[in-house]
Amino acid sequence: MGQSHRSQKVADRIKVVVAQQLETKIKDPRLGFVTVTDARVTGDLQNASIFYTVFGDDDQRAATAAALESAKGVIRSAVGRELQTRITPSIEFFEDGLPESAKALDSLLDKVHQLDAEVANLRKGATPIAGDAPYKHDQ
Repeated sequence: MGQSHRSQKVADRIKVVVAQQLETKIKDPRLGFVTVTDARVTGDLQNASIFYTVFGDDDQRAATAAALESAKGVIRSAVGRELQTRITPSIEFFEDGLPESAKALDSLLDKVHQLDAEVANLRKGATPIAGDAPYKHDQ
């Protein structure tokens, strides 16, 4: 089931606030090149899941995850100030698996294109088994 209109609006606002905080306020040196890709909130607006990607290797991803975990309180306070709702949602950060999935799909598509080219080359020199007119019968 999809999110309600209000939940979606709150999630979109949380995404913007978190991205602004990471860009301007959080000065942790462990924080790599982070992009906030999505935010989702529960129907009761008590929990928020923030999805992010990190440009870099596994060490940079781990360091960024630790930096986000340590900055969670500061980010939650900023979200509470900006949202001005009765309850400030608790925040959970998740690394988005989208880039890895996209790379896997790209490699599969490349393989399919290569196999299509091989089949096209085989078809150029092929002749039908029944000859030029396979549907004509001598009577």
